[in-house]
Amino acid sequence: MMERGRVKQGRMSEIASYVIHGASLVTPATLEKVLRNLPLWKIEFAQINAPNFPHLVDQLEFLADCVEDVAEGAYKDLPYSALAAAVFALTYAHKKTDIIPDHVGPLGHADDSGVARAVLILHGKALAAYAESSGVDFDRISSKP
Repeated sequence: MMERGRVKQGRMSEIASYVIHGASLVTPATLEKVLRNLPLWKIEFAQINAPNFPHLVDQLEFLADCVEDVAEGAYKDLPYSALAAAVFALTYAHKKTDIIPDHVGPLGHADDSGVARAVLILHGKALAAYAESSGVDFDRISSKP
């Protein structure tokens, strides 16, 4: 049992490192491009059918709303690192070619879910504050795989 926990924690560390690296590459131009595409991406995310990852759609919608609110100035207290990580997660979930192709059976969205959850965990305090200001139950979105 202990070994299994280490493996799971090791995988999350790898995903967290991947998210941190990806977020470090987000620029204002990246944010601008994401904002232009976000209305279509939100429709795309809402159509995700991933029963093994029941919180994925809500997580992506939450991150999309957060990015929009920060970019529009409706919410000004999110650290740039959390914004960049959210932008990275949204970009990653939208990509057609990622680590696990989305069309690959029941695990097709495992990587998208892992990236979104890593963002929620890495920036939990800041994103929980945003959720509270928006009337969103952060625990419902973030607490379960």
